[in-house]
Amino acid sequence: MIYKIYPAILFLFLSFGTDSKNTAETQNVTAKSIVRVEKLAADAKIESIYNSLNTNNFKLPELKTFTEALKGFYLLKERGIIEKDILTLIDFSLSSNSKRLWVIDLATNTILFQSLVAHGRNTGEEFASEFSNRNSSYQSSLGFYATGEIYQGKHGASLRLDGLERGVNDNARERAVVMHGADYVSESFIRSNKRLGRSLGCPAIPVQLTNEIIQTIKDKSCLYIYHPSRGFILEKELIS
Repeated sequence: MIYKIYPAILFLFLSFGTDSKNTAETQNVTAKSIVRVEKLAADAKIESIYNSLNTNNFKLPELKTFTEALKGFYLLKERGIIEKDILTLIDFSLSSNSKRLWVIDLATNTILFQSLVAHGRNTGEEFASEFSNRNSSYQSSLGFYATGEIYQGKHGASLRLDGLERGVNDNARERAVVMHGADYVSESFIRSNKRLGRSLGCPAIPVQLTNEIIQTIKDKSCLYIYHPSRGFILEKELIS
């Protein structure tokens, strides 16, 4: 409730003592100020959700990446593009040797899974640095996805992904960028090779977690792949 009061107070403060000549300018300043206050309120709400997450003894993602992911989730849910209250967050700013994938149930504010996840062969060695939306690039694509259907492929049960950002990841289905299990996504592979194995662009996950994760996130849930090389521009690039 307190966040709804601020804009009204701000409007009265800025409007007090103005005349008709500067009313338009004052209203413009007021509108911008209201937007800033509303943004602060939204960020405060997200931080509150973040701080109240039931971690299930998993490590939390960074607040910045969680904030971007949750803002996108809200927008996609509002537009009916996703349906489930499940958010999958992949942070490609982290080493591939770390568990950089989270599956979060936003209905209960609970982290369900934290897992290793591979990036593409041409995206980098231990760290991801190069990304592409092109066929045969063997690189990962960033941004927001809607999960699709499960099918049986060469890696067993696999999950289709639909990229939602034009020019960023919208070729995902055509490129067969899917979530699947892989033997090279394991602690034993890291011990033998000093880094996690790499895919052809798919967010590959450990074999032993594949069925549980893809069954949880299938059928129009939100998946977000983050990297600091790209800003949060979902509203401009979103496929309608």
